[in-house]
Parts: sequence; C-alpha cells; structure tokens
Amino acid sequence: MDRRKFISFLGKASAGALITPPFLIGCGSTTTPIAGENVSNSQLNRLKNLKLESIPASKVDDLILTNGMNYHTIIKWGDAINDKDTFGYNNDFTCFIPLDKTNPKDGLLWVNHEYVNPLYVSGYNYRNPNTLRTKEQIDKEMYNVGGSIIRIKEVNGKWEMVFNDPYNRRITAKTPIVFNWDYPICGKDSAIGTLANCSGGITPWNTFLSCEENYDDFYGETVYTENNKSYHKKSKYYQWEDFYQYPPEHYGWVVEINPKDGTAQKHIALGRFAHECCTLYELDDKRIVAYTGDDANDEHLYKFVSSKPSSLKEGTLYVADMVNGKWLPLDWQKQPLLKKRFKDQTEVLIRAREASKVLGATQLNRPEDIEIDPISGNVFVTFTNNKPKNDYHGSIVKIQEDNNEFDSLSFTYSTYKAGGEKNGFSCPDNLSFDLAGNLWITSDMSGSSMNKDDKPYKNFKNNSLFVVPRYGSQEGKVIRVASAPRDAELTGPWFSPNGKTLFLSVQHPGEQTEDKDNPTSKWPFDEDTIPKPAVVAITGDFIEKMNMLDKIV
Repeated sequence: MDRRKFISFLGKASAGALITPPFLIGCGSTTTPIAGENVSNSQLNRLKNLKLESIPASKVDDLILTNGMNYHTIIKWGDAINDKDTFGYNNDFTCFIPLDKTNPKDGLLWVNHEYVNPLYVSGYNYRNPNTLRTKEQIDKEMYNVGGSIIRIKEVNGKWEMVFNDPYNRRITAKTPIVFNWDYPICGKDSAIGTLANCSGGITPWNTFLSCEENYDDFYGETVYTENNKSYHKKSKYYQWEDFYQYPPEHYGWVVEINPKDGTAQKHIALGRFAHECCTLYELDDKRIVAYTGDDANDEHLYKFVSSKPSSLKEGTLYVADMVNGKWLPLDWQKQPLLKKRFKDQTEVLIRAREASKVLGATQLNRPEDIEIDPISGNVFVTFTNNKPKNDYHGSIVKIQEDNNEFDSLSFTYSTYKAGGEKNGFSCPDNLSFDLAGNLWITSDMSGSSMNKDDKPYKNFKNNSLFVVPRYGSQEGKVIRVASAPRDAELTGPWFSPNGKTLFLSVQHPGEQTEDKDNPTSKWPFDEDTIPKPAVVAITGDFIEKMNMLDKIV
C-alpha cells in the first residue's frame, strides 16, 4: 500500500476516541486500556510532532534498541521459579494479568515454551545422526516445553520475579490436561501434557490461552490416504514416540490455563492444526468469537463463533474462503461433503486441515498472528511467507467483517503491507496494538536463512521489532526499533496495563550453534556465556510517548 493511503486504510482515531475499553477487554488484545481515558487534541498534536528514530538493520549479537528504549531481563531459561521448578526453554508468547486491577505493577506473567534445542537442554546432538537418544534426555526435553506462570512486580522501575510465590508453577509435556469435549479423543478424556506452545491469547474471564503449533515434531502425525486409510508418519525432529506412545491427535489444540491454580483444558471445538494464536472477541450477548490461524504452507484461517455465552465448546468452527469472502462452516451435520469423508463432528475437528480442503477453503501463506485493531475493529493477520510459492517476505492482511459484526459469515479483505525491501521488513510474525493504536510487528526469518550472502534476506540481517505510527509525519511508515541477538527472533509482545512496559521474548539466540564451546550467540551474556532464551521488559520515554502517557499515568 502507498503510505499516504495508510490512515484511511487502517482507520484513524479522532480526539476523544483513543480506545473503546470494553472492546479490548472483551477480545483479549495485547493491551488493557484504562477505562474512561480519552485523547485530547494536545496529546494528538504532541504525537504528530514526535520524530521516531529507525535503527539500521544489524548483525550484532545483542538486543539493540532505538533511543528512548531500554531493557532489563526478567527471567531466562533455567532460572529457578520456586524450590522445585525452573523456567522452561524457548519462551514465546507472553501475557500479563494484574492480580488487582488497581495495581498495574503486580501480577501474573504467562510465558509459552515452544520447543527445545537438545544440544543445550538434554545434551543430544541432533546434527549427529549416529547419536542414540535416551529416555532421560527425552524427559528433560519434555520438562522444558509447555509454559510458566510467574508472579512479577515492578520495584524501583524494574520488573522482578517473586521467587517461590504460591502462583509460580510449570505446565509441561507431562502435565495431565483434560479435553473440553463430550467425546473421547483416541479413547481418552485427557492428554498427557502440552507442547509446541507458540502464541496465544487471553479470555474475558482472565485465563490464558496457549496454542499448540508444530505438534507433529514430537509424536509425529496420523496421515490419511485418498481411500481414508490411516498410517503413522514419524516425527521429523524429536521422536518422542520412541519412548512415549501418545496419540498425535492429543496435540494441536488451543489450551486454556487458569492462572490461579494451573488447571488446564484443551478446546476441541476450535479445531486441530498448527495454531499460532487465538484472539477472542466478546459479543454484546457474551458469546465468543475466536480467530486462529494454521501456521504452515498452504493452510487456512479459522473463526469459531460460540452459541452460548462465555463458551469455547458450544458453537461452530468456520474456515475462510478468501476468494469469495465467506466463512465456511466445518459442520458435519450440515455439510454433505464432510459426511462423505468423516464419520462425525469429532473427526472433522481432529482432521480440520483435511475438512477445510474438502470444502474448498483458501490455502494461505502461513497465517500466524491475528490481532483486532482497537480503533477501527478491523482484523489484521500476518502471512509470514510461503517459499515454495516464491513468497519469501510475507504480508499483513486486513479483514473487515460485514457490517463490522464479528459473527458475520461474510467479509472483505485486502493486503495492508507486503513484506520486502520497499516496506523495510520481512516475514511478519507477531502483531500488537498499543494504547494509542500504533501497530507493532515482529519478524520471523529463520536462523538458517538470515545473514547469508545470497538473497532474499541478506539486507534485513537479524530479526527485528518494528512499529507503525498511527499519527504524524511518519504515519504508516515501518520503523525498526529493536534488533534481536544472533539467530534469535523477538516474540510475544505484550504491553503492561498502564502502557509503560513492553514485555518481549527473545527466543532461540544461538540456535545455529553446532559446537557448544563455540556458540553463534552468547546473549544474554551471563556468567556461563551459553545463549539462553529470556523474557525482557522494555521501558523508557519512547514507549511512554507512543502510548500518550503524558496524560494516562
């Protein structure tokens, strides 16, 4: 899109219309607005005159921030959270819920742990095919995925974990988790553990959502032939099925976690596939709309609409037909084509990818994060890339539900920004809107592709964090404000309730390391110089000015 068309495209706020608080509270966006606060003309004028400094692309092994931003580490892999548990590996999605709505500086932080690097976690060198694995190594890997709940407080301007707090706990690949469904999945009412936890969301009733993405890396997958005969396809990477024969069908779901007691459930009604995120919107009658995407080449975009208030069980799962602007119901009772291929609704949900293709849903270029613009109500989706189809840089797409009704079954869409050198970013991944409605973007170029002499990623160097201002002379321009350490990506951006802190994960630094004694990254530069995933808090004048905090305090 031409930058001059950005404002009419994204949707601009006028004075007195900063945020609609019930909207964000209901949909679980990455900000929690302060009710009753409006934007003054003087605030808008100051933001319009704010000049943002874009940092150049960097190959430096460090977390580099633009002027006016600074960071401190809250927690990193291996840190003890209580007397028995440690923080897991490869932290991704973060989500903060205050314990008391009146105190934005004390609350619970949920952090996903997506996958492990066996070289560090279990001592297994996966690059050496002659190395045999042991059950003990697998157990270590299973412990280091899932998620962590930690209580954190801001003390003298810095966020700190409260060690041994009663709320601190781990959810791992060995934690029993029930299915929120009336019928068993492969003969069971519960699964052993959660894994491949990528992005997520938050519910209107203040629980966490964690999404199981590349589940087939761990226990493989059940594959069906054209004649509907099944066979097991072995996992490509971790091969946990060599020691634990858990059904692949127990993974690939959206998991809900109660932060107060750690109880969890897997939501079958939302379908099974490589969930990147799950973003909710609460309708006036308290019914829930849930958007989620399947992060794989040629997969699909989904929307669940509940039929009962506050339910992620009763309702209908839809898949997007982008060509005709229709949401197609994955409903076994109403779709003859589904009845012909699948035996019941449970099987449709387990095999949602196949069911979507049977109905002719649009195959997309890795739909990842989905966020709802708090001002316009438009739905923004990142399509990271699809290299086999020569889409190397991805794009961000805007969806407008008909009549601005989120339970509508028809929509229009358009490309908001295409990745590439013209717009200054590649492979968009996570999105976040701040309190002023500015759009923040992280990138996800793979470690094996970055910083190579051959294009297409050479000039982008390390992965980065960008912001797209909504106001002023730079409105619509993509501005790089942070550069990740070597091999890492920046994930899980989440603003604190008062807008003064951006929580951010630094995931898989040094991932391309082949020799532990010669790592490709040493971030975060602690005493043993081993690269460690970590969660940081970013603060400073830049964050506060972008969130218009000259008034909101």
